[in-house]
Amino acid sequence: MTTVNIHEAKTHLSRLVEQAAKGESFIIAKAGKPVARVSAIDAPERAQVRRLGFLSGHIRTPDDFDRMGEEAVARLFGGA
Repeated sequence: MTTVNIHEAKTHLSRLVEQAAKGESFIIAKAGKPVARVSAIDAPERAQVRRLGFLSGHIRTPDDFDRMGEEAVARLFGGA
């Protein structure tokens, strides 16, 4: 994500907003410290982004998951 200082943001606002509308978010910094993130309105917010575990409670993993197919794998690799 691109970071621009306030002066640069003011100077190139039209171009930066156009890029944000295309999905290229950017950060505005003041004295080198990030103060604002600019992104398209239809961009997903952090709460909307799906993360690992989003199916928690909807699927069940068998208790023997780590041992499933154990015999077949052993045969493939010359085991007993």
